[in-house]
Amino acid sequence: QVQLVESGGGLVQPGGSLRLSCAASGFIFSSYAMRWYRQAPGKERELVATIASTGGSTNYADSMKGRFTISRDNAKNTVYLQMNSLKPEDTAVYYCNARLSSFGSRVADYWGQGTQVTVSS
Repeated sequence: QVQLVESGGGLVQPGGSLRLSCAASGFIFSSYAMRWYRQAPGKERELVATIASTGGSTNYADSMKGRFTISRDNAKNTVYLQMNSLKPEDTAVYYCNARLSSFGSRVADYWGQGTQVTVSS
């Protein structure tokens, strides 16, 4: 069965760092682009970062660019999000997403249950 399990969230002070992990199983991880999303209370779910199936290219939302880094280890079926210089507005539940696309259409789309990140003094 398909599973995406996020970990690494917690409470951190402004300016601090966290590293989130997402462990995948039940599908061919190396065939899927991976994404991190986040959702704050009362807000829409927001795309944070994307990494290609090979890890060869990445994309970030403007507010995260220069602070967050997405990476993956296909041998471990794991995607990471390194979060530096954290701000209170980064507080949200962070979700891992696996997506397989072909010719602009979604073929498969899997989601984890999320991990809470709270940035507060």
